[in-house]
Amino acid sequence: MLSKSAAKAFFLGGTGLFSLIFVGLTWDTFRRIPKQTNAGAITPAVERGKDLWETNNCMGCHTLFGEGAYYAPELTKVFERRGPVFVRAMLKDPAAMFPGQRQMTNYGFSDSEIDDLIEFLKWCGNVDLNGFPAKPTLGAPAQLESNTNALRRPAVFTQLCIACHAMGGSGGTVGPALDGVGTRRDAAYLTSWLKDPQVIKPGTTMPKFPLTDEQLSELVQFLAAQKEQGK
Repeated sequence: MLSKSAAKAFFLGGTGLFSLIFVGLTWDTFRRIPKQTNAGAITPAVERGKDLWETNNCMGCHTLFGEGAYYAPELTKVFERRGPVFVRAMLKDPAAMFPGQRQMTNYGFSDSEIDDLIEFLKWCGNVDLNGFPAKPTLGAPAQLESNTNALRRPAVFTQLCIACHAMGGSGGTVGPALDGVGTRRDAAYLTSWLKDPQVIKPGTTMPKFPLTDEQLSELVQFLAAQKEQGK
């Protein structure tokens, strides 16, 4: 058993030691903050995007960094998961993205405001949260790179099409798989379909994407090259 003086010394020594450890860990945490928060990438556009996020109460439906509501998808990694093409289309006209389904409110953002929100969400995705949230599973299927029928897949395909359609066994299940679609549909049909699905098939849930002429041409060329083996 320790004497009274030994116990006092043990207490004071232990308190001092662990206080130093606590101070050291605190200092190390603050030292890491600028790098982990990606502070160097906070541009005026990112700041404006954050203001738009807050003033429009986006956290009333979405979560960001694990905080917010759970009515709509978590958006910390949305830039990585969906890409700028999808995010821009969603912010521009949510109803056109998912016709006839539950929709996000259209806030009437201008093109410059959408640019700022995209920059903010991009910055959020680059913040080091020690593995949170888990790496998105939605993305470019590895099989596409080795598909001998495929050209190099366009970014717009990865960011838009693969969210609902599958190819090579990976992707969404909302729409039909696109393997061999070039055998079933020619380039002219694919062009008309992608320009305005409702004209071809009224009532379809396929949205009308705001594709540029370059994106449309690239996507049609890619899809038309998807041929069934032996045909």
